[in-house]
Amino acid sequence: MEMKKVIDEEKKRVKKPRKKRWSKDDTELFLLSLPTLLWFLIFSYLPMFGVIIAFKVYKLSPGGHGFIYNLLHSDWAGIGNFKYFFTSNSFSMLLRNTILYNIAFIIISASVAVGGALMLSSMRNKRGSKVYQTMMFLPYFMSWVVISYFVYALLTPERGYINGIITAMGGERIMWYQESKYWPFILVFLNTWKGMGYGMVLYLASITGIDPSLYEAAVMDGATKSQQARHITLPAIKPVFIMMLILDCGKIFNSDFGLFY
Repeated sequence: MEMKKVIDEEKKRVKKPRKKRWSKDDTELFLLSLPTLLWFLIFSYLPMFGVIIAFKVYKLSPGGHGFIYNLLHSDWAGIGNFKYFFTSNSFSMLLRNTILYNIAFIIISASVAVGGALMLSSMRNKRGSKVYQTMMFLPYFMSWVVISYFVYALLTPERGYINGIITAMGGERIMWYQESKYWPFILVFLNTWKGMGYGMVLYLASITGIDPSLYEAAVMDGATKSQQARHITLPAIKPVFIMMLILDCGKIFNSDFGLFY
């Protein structure tokens, strides 16, 4: 009994740990993260429901029902759709085009982004550099739907601006949308033009972090701008370039539906 009393007294002496309450800082952090959580929920997790269409024989049900009703009432196909795709004659062509397009996107976009960052960082007029940087970054926020209208205004066979220039110079109109040989170059150009602003911002941030004393020492030694870029700037941004290249190589099998559509 005495031992039990001693144990009970010791338990009373030991203070129970207080439960952590929801603090004001937790509320602020939650509100800051709420837009990101909503974005991932709406645009990343909810659309994953549509993945089951790959395992369905999608058919429209009579009665004018919506997509979800038709999807749920379609028959299961298992992996039949995948078997059909991998054994079709178009699979090798699609795989080749996907890899070659992404290789061209990676090489050309990286080269243009590095070159643009070098040119902007070399400008003496910093206000002009900010203006050019903003103008180049603007296409990154534009959707492919908007860009497609610009492209159509330029390339439409009847009233396109480019065909207007060609006919004014005595040439014949080019049927851009009926001839496939032009589109590999057009697609590569559009992808590079749309994404170069984002890449330039990353490389400009790396260039800004370079020690200015290195450039001052190079100027004292009589180094030109091209020599400074080759021996100071490019080696300094090499880690960032390699990291971005590795990340882009991980998306080599991705396909930008908006671009090609």
